Amino acid sequence: MTGVRIRGIYTTALTQRLRESFEVVQASPPIRRRFDANFPSKEYDASVGTTDDRQGAGVTGDPEAVEAVAENLAEVGVDAFRWSDPAPRGAVFDAAVSDTLGGGAVVDLGDREGYLSFGRIDRRIHEGDRVRVQVHDAAPPWADHRPDLGTEIQAFGGVASLSKGIDKVVASGDEATRTELARTTQMLPTEVPDDWGVRWEYAAEDAGMDAMDDALGRAVAQAETIDAALADAPDSPEDAEGGDVPRRLAAPETTTWCWFGRESRFGLDEARREVTTTMPGHHRVKAARASASAAVDFVEDLWAETEGPADGDDFPTGAALRQFGPSEGDRLEIRHGKPDGRCFSLGRGEVTQCSPGEGKVTVRRQMSGRGTYDALGTTRESGDVAVTKFREGRWWYPTVYRSEDGAKKGTYVNVCTPVELFPDAARYVDLHVDVVKFPDGEVERVDDDELDEAVEDGYVAPELAEKARSVAGRVERALK
Repeated sequence: MTGVRIRGIYTTALTQRLRESFEVVQASPPIRRRFDANFPSKEYDASVGTTDDRQGAGVTGDPEAVEAVAENLAEVGVDAFRWSDPAPRGAVFDAAVSDTLGGGAVVDLGDREGYLSFGRIDRRIHEGDRVRVQVHDAAPPWADHRPDLGTEIQAFGGVASLSKGIDKVVASGDEATRTELARTTQMLPTEVPDDWGVRWEYAAEDAGMDAMDDALGRAVAQAETIDAALADAPDSPEDAEGGDVPRRLAAPETTTWCWFGRESRFGLDEARREVTTTMPGHHRVKAARASASAAVDFVEDLWAETEGPADGDDFPTGAALRQFGPSEGDRLEIRHGKPDGRCFSLGRGEVTQCSPGEGKVTVRRQMSGRGTYDALGTTRESGDVAVTKFREGRWWYPTVYRSEDGAKKGTYVNVCTPVELFPDAARYVDLHVDVVKFPDGEVERVDDDELDEAVEDGYVAPELAEKARSVAGRVERALK
């Protein structure tokens, strides 16, 4: 059975969801206690980890295992999305430096850019230089940062990893543990290739010798894949022909990113509630920020001790907004996700009205620049004002544009996955189809063709597209 390691704020829910079809391995002590079960400490086939912004999860490992796990996660809710990363963890590239920043270089990998810290390369590099790099820490497509790159070549694992060019055994833990693991390495039947050093991860402390040998064998297989690919490549990227850069040389693993929308988070609540006390909107609140996560843990511990109901009513939107924000006077960013995984900022505005009990927030933005407003065709001028009204959980939101003197320039209604109001941003994924109302009162539905293309390209599921069209139809009728 495929082994899966799970980490982050979705761990309990995903353990409950995945354990019927996969073997959960390397479980943390809290998970072992919560499920009252023994989970093996062997190497994983796929690792699932919550993204830094807590909006979703990344799945990395064996290609077939990653595909199976990601397919399961994409079925958590109607507003769950997934994307395959062209720069997965462990991928090796011959690439070119496209820019240099204060602490590192931007490297063109082809379909993505990566970031190479100057501390991870042993020479000075400048724009146009060629480098051989490996993705050490992949990044989701919606993130504000690039994947982290390094020039040290590694074979990654959860029990055993290898590093090229290092002739030693490294282990986590105290000195006694490190000594024992180093000695154990010499007794294992698996032979480590020349010019590769072993690094035992924390999970190795609980693994038996068979599990350690299996993990080492998997890492060696990755190393051999990388060595074979590099054997067919030029000795250095400077020796490659001009048209061969950027070029991906090896990718022993794949990485897929899954984004969870509001309904998906509630679906994960249901899975978690089967295991332990779970307040309504558990994952919705935890996705906000670390302080919110700690507050949820406290509430649920108190709830469990007082024998409170395991099944709650609707998500307490008012309490979440009152406790964590946004509040009137705050600056709120509009994070506009796209079905292909990208995410853009539509700018920040002042929260001019906030009704926590109703989950409503009004944001006022001062516009700058020139041009025209998308689909409306009306002139955009500096001094214009955009007033946007969000409501938590609603599949659409309107923006009214006015000139500096108050003249109406039109209304744009964006159809999207259910809006989530976090302390510093409103988040959703745009579903292409929208409805506009022109200054003269005419109403028009736009961009149905873009939604059709997104379905054909596999970015939007047919049932989600049908929901978007239904919402657009209701909005269109309401505006007429």
